[in-house]
Parts: sequence; C-alpha cells; structure tokens
Amino acid sequence: MRYDDSPPPPESAASVSPDPPWYARRSTLAVAVAALAPTALAGWVLTQVLTGSGPGGQPPQPKALPASHTAGAGAGDAKSSTTTPSPAAPASASTSASAPAAPSKGPLAGRTVVIDPGHNTGNFKHTSEIDRQVDIGTNRKECDTTGTTTNSGYMEAEFTLDVSRRTRTLLESKGAKVVFTHDADRPWGPCIDERARIGNEAKADAVVSVHADGVSAGNRGFHIILPATVKGGAADTSKIVGPSRDLGERIAGNFARSTGSAPANYLGSGTGLVVRDDLGGLNLSTRPKVFIECGNMRDAKDAAQLTSPEWRQKAAEGITNGIVGFLGG
Repeated sequence: MRYDDSPPPPESAASVSPDPPWYARRSTLAVAVAALAPTALAGWVLTQVLTGSGPGGQPPQPKALPASHTAGAGAGDAKSSTTTPSPAAPASASTSASAPAAPSKGPLAGRTVVIDPGHNTGNFKHTSEIDRQVDIGTNRKECDTTGTTTNSGYMEAEFTLDVSRRTRTLLESKGAKVVFTHDADRPWGPCIDERARIGNEAKADAVVSVHADGVSAGNRGFHIILPATVKGGAADTSKIVGPSRDLGERIAGNFARSTGSAPANYLGSGTGLVVRDDLGGLNLSTRPKVFIECGNMRDAKDAAQLTSPEWRQKAAEGITNGIVGFLGG
C-alpha cells in the first residue's frame, strides 16, 4: 500500500507481456458476458418495480404489514390487529376510541379537583347579565360580580385565572384530573350556582375557588372561607362542613409556608379561617369546597405581591400542596 503521492515507476519493456493467443481472448469474452448477465437481469427487475408492473403486466400486490406498522398504531401498542383496514373502508371512530388511555401516574392519580377562577374579565362589560338573581338555597343573590382591581387596574379576574392555571399545571403533574369552571372561554360568568354545579357534577374530591380581596389599604394577608352549616332549599352543606374545614386548614398552612404571607390581620382572629353562610358557591356545593382570598388588592404591599408572577407561582404551590395533603397524596 502506497502512502505518498509520487507516481508509480514506469514499466520496463521486458515486463510487457505479448498479445494473448486467440483461445485466451475467447475465454475472456465469455467471462465478460457471464459477468454482465446478472447485472442486466437486475436492471430488468428494477424497471418492473419502478413501472409498477408484475407478471403479465399487472402491478404487484403489496403484502399486508404487521399491525404495529399500520397507520395510527403507536409505538408499543399493547393491542394489535391481525388485519390491515382496506383503504376503501377506513377504521371507524369506535375502533380508535376503544384503545385504552394511558393511566395517570402520581400521588393524585384517580382524583378529580375542580378549580374555580373567581369572576371573569368580561363581567365588566356584561353587568346586566351578572346582576341577574339566582337561587343560593337560603335566599337569592346576583349571578356574579365584577371582582376588584389593584389601584393600577390589574383585575382580580386576571389574577385568579393566572393562579388557577399555575395550580392546574402542578396538580396535573401529580396525576390529578383538573376541571375548570371557566378558562376565559366565555364572555362572562358563569353564575355562582353553575360554578357549584360544575364541581358537583364532576364528583370532585376537592374544589377550590381562587379570589383576592378588595378592602381598604392597611388590611393585609390571606384568608380561607369555609362553608357554614346551611340547610334550606337546594342548599345542604351538612356533609361537607367537616372535610371542607380540613381542606381549608391544609391550604392555609401550606399557603403561608410557600408565599411567606401571614393570615389576614382584619378578620379570622389571626387564624386565616372564616366561616360564611352567604356564598352560593359554598351553599350549593355537595363536594368539599373552600374559597381562598390570596391577599388584598387595595393594599399597596399586598398588591405588589399579587402582581408578581414569581409570587403567583408560590401561591399556586401553596394551594396545590394543601390539596395534596388533604387528598393524602
């Protein structure tokens, strides 16, 4: 083997062989023809494949692929078909729907949590609709309210939706199924009775309604609103009062640790827990449910926290950890 670029030495005259005899030339020609025959045959076969012709000029019939290679089959499918659907008869919707969904994993697998983002940014433009009275069991009350704002105009409904979405992400990462009462997907509402109904129909293991307060400056801190024992009309909270208190206490402790916020200094006697019987969202619930007022939007110090994305993430962590603790995750 040569490792340099120099040309090979010229052949000497003595090294050149004389012309081979006639029979040697015939032998060489026969070998050449024999070598070309497979190549020509391969070329003919390739032409037939490219033109789609088979024996008798008909296109070759494709072989059925294994089920794991058919369209729509994912890697590692546990269930496979032994036949390939005909192009003229695609698989029906019921066939694809029969494939089992991947099970949720995590400490909250199999649990359902309903998150209720308080108010709606569109309520300000739909005051006549949200002023409509609805039955809350013990009496009648307006369908919803606009919510409050910070002095700079940051809306409570914007805050509640952001914290709720962050909470949803955290809960889903732990395996929970999370249902929202709304997700900025409607112009206003829903009304307070519908919000309660969504939690009931979902058979939620826990329901949390996210809010922020709007009282005078100097009033600071968070508080959790628990359902009172109420029975009247469509309202009967007797079965949820106990578990709702447990849920509220766990959220209060975790919220304080995550955010560094103190319980409200203007109600609850420093416990951060308040019992009310005038909220339709609680009165009409048949599932463990609490409201959390994360802070006071009208106080400059609290507002600085509520408008901070970093603080809102901590708020979501506190709410999530309280729900996890309540559900035994």
